[in-house]
Amino acid sequence: MSEVATSTKVLRGGEFLVRSTTPEEVFIPEEFNEEQRMIRDMVRDFVETHAFPNANKIEKQEDNIAVKLLDTIAELGLLGTHMPEQYGGMELDTNTNTLICDAMGPTGAFTVSYAAHTGIGMLPILYFGTDQQKEAYLPQLINGEMKAAYCLTEPGSGSDALAAKTRADLTEDGQHYILNGQKMWISNAGFANVFIVFAQVEGDKFTGFIVPRDSEGLTLGAEEDKLGIKGSSTRQVFFEDVKVPAENVLGEIGKGHLIAFNALNMGRFKLNALCNGGAKECITSSVRYANERKQFKTPIANFGAIKYKLSEQAIRVFASESALYRTSQLMQDWNKKLKAEGIGFGDAKLQAAEEYAIECALLKVIGSEALDYVVDENVQIHGGMGYSEEGTAARAYRDSRINRIYEGTNEINRLLSVDMFFRRGMAGAFDFVSPAWAVQKELASMPSMEQPAGEYGQEEKAVAEFKKIILMVAGAAGKMQMEGQLNLKVEQEIVMNLANMLLDAFQAESTLLRVQKLANMADKPQEQAVYNAILRVLISDATHRIAKEASDAVASFAEGDLLRTFLMGIKRFTKYPPVNVKAERRVVADALIAANAYAL
Repeated sequence: MSEVATSTKVLRGGEFLVRSTTPEEVFIPEEFNEEQRMIRDMVRDFVETHAFPNANKIEKQEDNIAVKLLDTIAELGLLGTHMPEQYGGMELDTNTNTLICDAMGPTGAFTVSYAAHTGIGMLPILYFGTDQQKEAYLPQLINGEMKAAYCLTEPGSGSDALAAKTRADLTEDGQHYILNGQKMWISNAGFANVFIVFAQVEGDKFTGFIVPRDSEGLTLGAEEDKLGIKGSSTRQVFFEDVKVPAENVLGEIGKGHLIAFNALNMGRFKLNALCNGGAKECITSSVRYANERKQFKTPIANFGAIKYKLSEQAIRVFASESALYRTSQLMQDWNKKLKAEGIGFGDAKLQAAEEYAIECALLKVIGSEALDYVVDENVQIHGGMGYSEEGTAARAYRDSRINRIYEGTNEINRLLSVDMFFRRGMAGAFDFVSPAWAVQKELASMPSMEQPAGEYGQEEKAVAEFKKIILMVAGAAGKMQMEGQLNLKVEQEIVMNLANMLLDAFQAESTLLRVQKLANMADKPQEQAVYNAILRVLISDATHRIAKEASDAVASFAEGDLLRTFLMGIKRFTKYPPVNVKAERRVVADALIAANAYAL
């Protein structure tokens, strides 16, 4: 059996597919230190003291509540935890900032106001602003005096952001740009003081601008009547001969795509953290209702059908969280490496997020789809009460749906993750060809009869073979594309198959590494048997999903002997032993039921 080499160097973006990782190389949330836990508790206190009691006001956008809550967390320093000290920020590390987003997740629609301000509203200035722009805006965005919004989407350009029609023309004296056009679905638009706006200079040079709210000719549409996140301000923004000083150009003329896409990398990453936090709160709601609600003279938590739902909720979120903090540590290590090389604060953050753009895209899909499952089953467990607006289940259900759409739809992120993997591999960021070729050679040899050793040997083998299947399919598809026999831009279904396999492999390995690390920790929330059960169910289910995705992919572009070879390879690489998933799920569910909460 071919092996993937292990190295102590920092794993590069996308390299998880072609290189193995040890538990010692990853960070897991059980490792947070006392200071980080104190920060988490401060955020939780804000959520319980300020956000939860004002949930109805947030929902109805009453009493300017979103602005007041942003002001409150500004006083706590939470708007600038990821910003340089010289502008009033705290410069906390990546893992701590990830934890803050995780803890902020249960605030529902307020997470949109928070994330839009601290992420896509502030990061473009940090990443691409001049020293003068940073000095003019970052301190006030950090202390809450200013609130930010991000204007990218237009009626005719959503996923195809570069097709924007908003235009910017330089005045004859060269002092101003005149903006004309409209943006839609703009979060925070109703109260923002400053807008990051993208427009086409001279009609064809996609460029970013910093536009103050009080600019003459800038007007807003009415608040959108949305399915969910009703507590977030969402409006259209119109520009009619808006004069923007030339010094407010953000970055370089014609390089606005760098701003737009790099801001979205971190946005996707943080979205996973916010989704995880919200999902854990919903699981707690599910467990408590299942323990309280009695039918046939017993709590419904005692029924196997409910235990399945509770355990599956927890398994999906545990896997998502494992992948999140693994990536968080990678970005933190890459950021540290760049700083040691003399790269400045903002540039280091920008390059770290860019390096792990593949992982960020995968995380966005993982987190949003895990949350969607959780909120749906939360409604189901609550039954009729889940469908009533008197409780919180219905609101969480409505609020969740947007996460699969914004920050790039999940379809776009699936396509991007595979496209970036091919591009990075071909560009030499990591060696993709050699491992893919090694898999092809292995298929031509006799299978090894050697059995994996160690407590997690079967799981390690399964994860390694998940990667082989992906490399087999991706290598063949890539080769056929290079030879002109396949066009993956058209055959998007194949790319989706590959993306779904990547999603499963990334979560499976991340969960395995976390469970292995937990096995050597004395102080952990649950008995190791609970974590082992999560891992076995996850690997078992992923084995079946990957086998189907791979079979569907190869059957769409191979035939005859080649197809038979691929199908034999898929069968060969999906031999994870059968698992009593019913029993293992009950181990997980019983732990939740005993704790009366998500306690992993």
